[in-house]
Amino acid sequence: MDLRVPEQEKAFREEVRTFLEDSLTPEIREAGKMVTSVFAPVKEAMAWQKILNDKGWAAPHWPKEHGGTGWSVTQRAIFAEELVRAETPPLVPMGLHMCGPCLIGCGTEEQQKEYLPKILNGEHFWCQGYSEPGSGSDLASLKTFAEKDGDDYIINGTKIWTTYAHYANKMFALVRTNKDGKPQQGITFLLLDMDLPGITIEPIVGLDEVTEQCQVFFDNVRVPQANRVGAENDGWTVAKYLLTFERGGQEYAPGLNVQLEKIRLMAEKQQTVHGPMSKDPVWQHKFASVEADVLALEFTEMRIKSALSAGKDPGALSSMTKILGTELLQKVTELRIETLGAQAAIWQPQALVPGAEQPVIGPEYALTAMPHYLNSRACSIYGGSNEVQRGIIAKAVLGL
Repeated sequence: MDLRVPEQEKAFREEVRTFLEDSLTPEIREAGKMVTSVFAPVKEAMAWQKILNDKGWAAPHWPKEHGGTGWSVTQRAIFAEELVRAETPPLVPMGLHMCGPCLIGCGTEEQQKEYLPKILNGEHFWCQGYSEPGSGSDLASLKTFAEKDGDDYIINGTKIWTTYAHYANKMFALVRTNKDGKPQQGITFLLLDMDLPGITIEPIVGLDEVTEQCQVFFDNVRVPQANRVGAENDGWTVAKYLLTFERGGQEYAPGLNVQLEKIRLMAEKQQTVHGPMSKDPVWQHKFASVEADVLALEFTEMRIKSALSAGKDPGALSSMTKILGTELLQKVTELRIETLGAQAAIWQPQALVPGAEQPVIGPEYALTAMPHYLNSRACSIYGGSNEVQRGIIAKAVLGL
């Protein structure tokens, strides 16, 4: 792996930085700095997506013929790194990073023409109908049932942990269409409108007092069979294809490095009886340990990019980076709490609302620490729990 940076990549990085400097509005910048999870405030995230789409940069990972950029793996990585460094609000991923790529790989030409342009321009806001009460990591045990009736399916059941369902106007969902045989063999993948009669949405307030998740109930909801992706009872194949985009391809190291630099600066300002926190040997040991782990992760992610650039499959490395990245995020947010001490415990969620202009109690750099810490407790569960990822590694790498 050659770590030298070619001149054309330096020029591309400068182009991206110039675009970000010119395009980010004060409102979008503020929203990016207030982010405490993998999801940003919806209004500002969608405004940022529109700016990117007007530039043709909303979905760099899509094929060029469907609205992508045609960038190389390295260019996409540079773009992602610069977004993190500029603290832009993350785009809502369910359409751009999940449903869109899934339709490109598994949808019909008619479905691609109907949905892909509206995913790019933000007209369609998607949510993911996968998990159910009792069917999370064991997704194949789902019970929401869809029965054929004429040209429609009639859906009954419930979905839970449905992120931003209260904002979404579309859902891609897994439903059971056959109760016989193996659980995976009777599942179908459907696209549906969120305003259909019989759909009820109940928001769930998280530990951080933010409403990201919802429970969605289906009571005799009619969905046209034309909205099926793939064959009936073969939705598990489509679901696994989509999960490769949800679980893989994410880089954690750039964001973790930004967080570590923030913690380093905080430690210089935090005073103890012996001087700045940054001079405390116990703190220094903890920081160095996490920093070394992040560096190791960064090189692993470089290996993945190198393999992809050479047209190779990185295999189980994606599961490895999901495990390491999410667990390191939890360590980093915990270290931030330890660095701030009692200042992290000041609870002021109203000050996190972009444009609210609420006075901040304590230093502004402590404002997002506790909400980010609380939200990151879930990152080792969603997208396939880390226990599931370890099972994949055990089977694919160790042959267990």
